[in-house]
Amino acid sequence: MSDNVKKTIWLLGTGPMGVEYGKVLQSLQVPFEVIGRGAESATKFEAVTGIAPRIGGLSDFLRNPAEIPLYAIVAVSVEQLASVAEQLLDAGVKKILLEKPGALTVSELESVVHKAEQKQAEVFIAYNRRFYSSVMKAEELIREDGGVTSFQFEFTEWSHVIEGLKKAPGVKEQWFYVNSTHVIDMAFFLGGKPKQLQSFTAGGTRWHQSASVFAGAGISENGALFSYHANWEAPGRWGLELLTKKHRFILRPLEKLQVQNIGSVTQEFVVIDDSLDVQFKPGVYREVSAFLHGENTRLSSVRDQLKSYTYFEMINPQQSKHK
Repeated sequence: MSDNVKKTIWLLGTGPMGVEYGKVLQSLQVPFEVIGRGAESATKFEAVTGIAPRIGGLSDFLRNPAEIPLYAIVAVSVEQLASVAEQLLDAGVKKILLEKPGALTVSELESVVHKAEQKQAEVFIAYNRRFYSSVMKAEELIREDGGVTSFQFEFTEWSHVIEGLKKAPGVKEQWFYVNSTHVIDMAFFLGGKPKQLQSFTAGGTRWHQSASVFAGAGISENGALFSYHANWEAPGRWGLELLTKKHRFILRPLEKLQVQNIGSVTQEFVVIDDSLDVQFKPGVYREVSAFLHGENTRLSSVRDQLKSYTYFEMINPQQSKHK
């Protein structure tokens, strides 16, 4: 454990993602206190980790905290992310890892940005896919090839599954931000953020009326041409392909990396050390370690995330009416 992480940190949330963070913190031998709301999820958390959470929610806990920590990890349900982050900032927490996408709406995210700047604190969005072993290996090989010349990605969601999920009001209506931006962020992290973008949408579902079919193309800040497609009412899966002058790198599934050499149609899996992605939820171990040790170059700040919403809204342009 690093010298700058000697005191207990707070973990907010006892659901499945909270459990995954708990496993990583235990492995890193970082002392932490868990704060949850309900008894049922707290019981499940304790059964897996052996740690009993404090229940009743953050507001109740803040009435008499023993000590305000420097660090906090927020893994509550998406509709609570912004409010919990702001409560922590008001309490004096200075470094927060906030589960993606950081807020349910753009206006909520703007509020978190302003609060963090007011309190001179750092808030990072937990896009764990940036820390996949497959992504880091692809980044290394792309660099050796001289950079990406073009890339394409797909963020199809399975509507037939999502429609039946029990979520808080407004969550499924914002599903593009809540879930699809996971792979979009990953694509633009590797290929470069958009400099120019033209987008098209069609369709819509009962729970996501703005669109269900997406297509578009553009030019990244790195000069790479890119295109994307997603059809939420047809078969598909997340995927990303990045092309260099020597290779095509394929992440489908995102946790695995395949390579196609120039002059060949054969696609072969690249041998990577993904032991941490097998032992823990993929990407989370390296992400938490980077956050706790101040290695922030791969992390997305909350202000970076707000800037990303500029092109998120271009990809799903009608979604802004749901702010």
